Amino acid sequence: MQEEFEDSMRKPALSPTTGRIMLLACAMLWGGSYPTAKVAMGAVTPQWLMAVRLLGAAGVMLILFHKRILPALRPSIIIPAIFVGLTYWGTMFCQMTGLTMIEPGRSAFLTAAYCVIVPFTSWLLIRQRPTSRNLVAAALCLTGVGFVSLAGGGMGGLSVSPGDLLTLLCAFVFSFNLVLLGKWSRVIDPVALTFTMFVVAGVCFVGGAMVTEPSPSAAWLEPAVLSCLAYLVLGATMLAQVMQNIGLKVTPPSQASIIMCLETVFSMLFSVLFYGERVTVTAGIGFVLIFLAIVVSQVRLSGRMLERIGGRRG
Repeated sequence: MQEEFEDSMRKPALSPTTGRIMLLACAMLWGGSYPTAKVAMGAVTPQWLMAVRLLGAAGVMLILFHKRILPALRPSIIIPAIFVGLTYWGTMFCQMTGLTMIEPGRSAFLTAAYCVIVPFTSWLLIRQRPTSRNLVAAALCLTGVGFVSLAGGGMGGLSVSPGDLLTLLCAFVFSFNLVLLGKWSRVIDPVALTFTMFVVAGVCFVGGAMVTEPSPSAAWLEPAVLSCLAYLVLGATMLAQVMQNIGLKVTPPSQASIIMCLETVFSMLFSVLFYGERVTVTAGIGFVLIFLAIVVSQVRLSGRMLERIGGRRG
């Protein structure tokens, strides 16, 4: 069973279409993590929550994928692990801390700014120049996410607070994490890279929690909290991140950022389904804009562009 599961994780990396589907599944899982994390943070403080998520996911990954992880733990993985681990820690620290200060919709909108930042980060790190289509698609998606996330709140609520600044910093750091993962996942086993990233970031969160937050309590053992932790560890962290890293092997960073930007759409959808949130006209406009962004992003891969990408990776 384990070998079949590992084989199924290897094969999709060969298909660009499957890679994009994996990134879409990541968006769904991460979208569900917003309400789930909110429930969990009623009992678990942010850094302890992230420590449990990341180290728990790393432990499960080691059990399931030890045949892929252990051989990859060579000196050559140390530098990539440190960089992706620290950038992931910075991303999640800023996001979770900011989320305690501002509303989830506002947080999702500001986090989605990485869609605009990624092409420039990619240009800086791997000399992949952003095109006009990158910019148009990112702008459409970002605008759409803003309409969906802030539906009912009005655009007048965009005053900058400490929570806003932390969340914008989250988007900036995440753009570096995304590009670095896309770069190193092509030469390092993505499962092993994900494992080391979780370990590095998880250790950072443990250290921070021990210094700045209260110790774990019996409230963590409530059934609702344990259910939330299980979803966050197994679904929104381990499975989603592995699929993301595999998907990034066959998807340009700027396009991947557009697909994963749908995380906020799914977050809104889950809120409607499970919390009875009303879909307004503003939210509907947001869905249309995000759909247009995806279309623009997909058109970019047609014709000679698709041949060039296939030639580089074949």
